[in-house]
Amino acid sequence: MKNNLLLLVTCLCLSVSANAQKKDKKNKVALDLIAAEPDKELAGETFNRWSIEADFGQSKGSKPYTDGYYGNNPGKFFGGIMINHVGVGARYMFSPKFGMKMNIGIDNLQEQNHSGSLPFQMQHHQLSAEGVVNLIRLFDFQKQAGRFGLLFHLGGQISRMTPQMGPQSKTEWNGGLVAGISPQFRIFKNVSVFADFIVNSNIRQHYNWDGVEFSDPKNNLAGSLYRASFGVSLALGKGKIHGDWAIIRDENAAKLDSLNNRVGEIEELMNDSDKDGVPDYLDQEQNSIAGVAVDTKGRMVDKNNNGVPDDLEKYVNNTVKENSTAATTAATENAVLQLINEGYIAAYFDTAKANPNAASASNIGFILNYLKNNPNRTVDITGFADEIGSTAYNNKLSSDRAESVKAILVRAGIAESRITITPRGEDDSVDKQSDWARRLVRKAIFTVK
Repeated sequence: MKNNLLLLVTCLCLSVSANAQKKDKKNKVALDLIAAEPDKELAGETFNRWSIEADFGQSKGSKPYTDGYYGNNPGKFFGGIMINHVGVGARYMFSPKFGMKMNIGIDNLQEQNHSGSLPFQMQHHQLSAEGVVNLIRLFDFQKQAGRFGLLFHLGGQISRMTPQMGPQSKTEWNGGLVAGISPQFRIFKNVSVFADFIVNSNIRQHYNWDGVEFSDPKNNLAGSLYRASFGVSLALGKGKIHGDWAIIRDENAAKLDSLNNRVGEIEELMNDSDKDGVPDYLDQEQNSIAGVAVDTKGRMVDKNNNGVPDDLEKYVNNTVKENSTAATTAATENAVLQLINEGYIAAYFDTAKANPNAASASNIGFILNYLKNNPNRTVDITGFADEIGSTAYNNKLSSDRAESVKAILVRAGIAESRITITPRGEDDSVDKQSDWARRLVRKAIFTVK
């Protein structure tokens, strides 16, 4: 009688442990995490600082003009569209937000068709050096902007004006300011297209834009020129993406993120799933029973190696008496049958596998011992599969699983005539999206008759 109750308690323990996940080798992982070097990604390592540009478009001298001359039809800002500007340049960014650029441009200014102006032609060469501000980065708008960008540039310029028509043909050098704004759009990793809208101001000018020399040589003219152009920017460097869009990580922020990640991983390793006082990364038996003594590796103490933890064995010895009645024996028998027939004793399988996993050996052994001790009993084995895969595949898999468990019992000495199998196919009683829930239905259960 004492042995029967001991067997009952033992089977309860084993049925709980059958569903536990196998122990991961976390000791080494924890040491690796602690000893790992910090990230070596530093700010600016992959930041493309250089880019070259080329553009073309339309430029117009706004003022001054001699009476009878104008660059476009009065009352119309652009008049007709004419490509009369080409330019090339190079830009260097000191940081993701600020940089400088140099540009060389050639403008050929002349009257346009239907403008009503007297004919003229002025060749204008310009060299500029400007500071550049990446407004998207300055205002921290990168995420919302996506592939779009916006640059502002301002600086100084020197230019040369050479009339191509009329009696005046000498060359004049001027200087002044230039400012502009450039919307951008990245089309490839290191290539972007842009539009550039600038205002050019000469503070020393003696020619009108039509090529006629100003009548008062003692006074300087203030000349203005507007330009609208389109161009292409190519980033140079080892970075995988154009510098204006590259993700720049601050060195300290990167180290802090790495440290936070490691702390989180170590905290996870220090979890104690079964609340036995041994952290999971050291625990070799993460399903120990609450209140049962464990060793430093989380294993339930079993000094006599009989398969029953000492604390449970002591409890049974103290509570079960030798003079138990026949009624108690019958109750124990019924309790064992209830455990089996209600699915507490089951064999479990890994994904797409027909052979039971190693953790199921004790449960199958329990059924084997029961059938040997009760030769008048038969057993029905019912196989199941989870919902992953086709219905036809899962029907066959559930049958194969039941057959596999039957074969184990037959080889262990149970007559084949005492065993029947029933494939049930998919068990859809759990959440299909949960990996842990699906583990519980990849099984074979027993019904003793």
